[in-house]
Amino acid sequence: MTELLSTINSLQVLDEKTEQAIKKYFVEEKFLKNQFIICEGKISSKIYFIKSGLIRRFSLQDGIEVTKWIYTDNQFVTSLSSFFEQKPSFESFQASEDTVVYSLSYQHEQILLEYPLFSKFHIKLLRLYLSRLNEFHHFYTSMTAQERYFYLLKSLPQIVLKAKLKDIASLIGVSPETLSRIRAQIN
Repeated sequence: MTELLSTINSLQVLDEKTEQAIKKYFVEEKFLKNQFIICEGKISSKIYFIKSGLIRRFSLQDGIEVTKWIYTDNQFVTSLSSFFEQKPSFESFQASEDTVVYSLSYQHEQILLEYPLFSKFHIKLLRLYLSRLNEFHHFYTSMTAQERYFYLLKSLPQIVLKAKLKDIASLIGVSPETLSRIRAQIN
C-alpha cells in the first residue's frame, strides 16, 4: 500500500482520514501471467494500481491482437470509457507476467470521491493523464517506428526491459523481424 499512497501523495497530500479510507477501499489482488484483468465486451468494474508486474492493453483488429499500451509499476490502469461510463470495454487487459495490483471498485470510488482530498487527487490525476495522452498522441503518431522504439527505450525503459518483443513490435506498429533490425542498429 506504500507505493499507492506515495503516488497519490505526490500529486495531492492527504490527511490521515483520507489515507485510512484509501486503505479500506483499495484491495490487493494478484494476477498470474496471461490472466485477463479486463475483457473486451465486459464492463470494467475496477480501476487498478500496479504494485508490481506488467499489464498489456490490446484490441482485436481483423482477428489479430494489436497492443495499444503496456503498463508497469506504479501506474493506474483501467478501460477508461468502460470504467467511468460503466459500459462494455472495447479493449482487453492481460497480465504479461505475474502482477500484483491494488484495485478499487466503481462503487468504492464513488465513496472515496466524497473525500475532498481524494477528489482533488482524482482531478489532478485525470488532468495529468489527459495532458500526457494528448502530448504523446501528437508526437507518437508522427514518429517513425525507429523513433517510437527509441522513445520507449529513453522514456519508458521498463516496457522495453520487461515486455515480450512481439508486444513491443505491435505497440510500435512493426513486425517482430523489423523490431529485431531496429534493435540491432542500436548495438
